[in-house]
Amino acid sequence: MKILVVEDDIATAQYLLRGLTEAGHSPEIAPDGRQGLSRATGTPPWDLLIVDRKLPHLDGLTMVRTLREGGMSAPVLFLTTLGGIEDRVDGLNAGADDYLVKPFALSELIARVAALGRRPRQTAPATSLRVDDLEMDLLAREVRRGGQVIDLQPREFRLLEYLMQHADQVVTRAMLLEKVWDLNFDPHTNVVETHVSRLRSKVDKGHTRPLIHTIRGSGYCLRAPS
Repeated sequence: MKILVVEDDIATAQYLLRGLTEAGHSPEIAPDGRQGLSRATGTPPWDLLIVDRKLPHLDGLTMVRTLREGGMSAPVLFLTTLGGIEDRVDGLNAGADDYLVKPFALSELIARVAALGRRPRQTAPATSLRVDDLEMDLLAREVRRGGQVIDLQPREFRLLEYLMQHADQVVTRAMLLEKVWDLNFDPHTNVVETHVSRLRSKVDKGHTRPLIHTIRGSGYCLRAPS
């Protein structure tokens, strides 16, 4: 694995470099939090980060929290002298996947590295959806079709988001009530039909190729024209 070791103690850093290399990994060293942050966001991406908590210029907690907020998904192992329960909790809450206290046995660290490497990598959540010429920006909460902004109410946005997430699939009325309205029962109203009709008028109005389709006896489907 390609491993970034963020460690300011030269002796510890060299010890880790040798041990990880002998275990078949490709480690590199960053001597402080600021360099660690910069190198962690570089390309190609790292398979694992080993980070000390107490770092010059930028502490390990802040560094890892910043990386997580920026969408980095690589596993992080904190390696530190701070071994109290609250320290461990703070580290895990900041985004670490594992926590090892100094002094440590190299064999245990190598085993933890191997275990983290076996975990399935998390993918960053999607920030946009697209079906044909219909685009949804989940961060800006904006919808466009053919480049033109579509003004949607919050419930309409959630309804369209669910339909786009399940594009080309038939979505039933019960599914919409549960996922869009948080209802696990049928209120015996036409709330779904009303919102779908209103949404269809906004999404398909002025377009010769409709995207939102009613599947009689089943529900609704959002799909690109064939």
